[in-house]
Amino acid sequence: EEELVEYGGGLVQTGGSLRLSCVASGFTSVDYAIGWVRQVPGKERDGVACIWRRDRSIDYHNSVKGRFTISSDDLKNTVYLQMDSLKPEDTAVYYCVAGPDCGVYADFTGRRYYHNMNRWGQGTQVTVSS
Repeated sequence: EEELVEYGGGLVQTGGSLRLSCVASGFTSVDYAIGWVRQVPGKERDGVACIWRRDRSIDYHNSVKGRFTISSDDLKNTVYLQMDSLKPEDTAVYYCVAGPDCGVYADFTGRRYYHNMNRWGQGTQVTVSS
């Protein structure tokens, strides 16, 4: 069955870097999108970044633009999230998500939704200390 597994979470100091990996298995179609969504306890999930495999277009949450980079290695069936200049507010559980399309929607609060995602990884904890 289709499965997403995240790796790379951990503890890092403010200004540090961390690289997350998402390994996708069991997907039969090459045309799908993979993104990263994060959640802080007590808050709603918020889209971080997403990449459309069909044209390699990318979406980023405004708060991570210039600091995070999403990329895809199709041969390895892996999507990466390179996180630089990390801030304490980046602390969250990060989930790898996949679906037919990123389906980006930003509400009036600035929170992003990747509402077309239908597969979720188990999540990996990212903690940024101050």
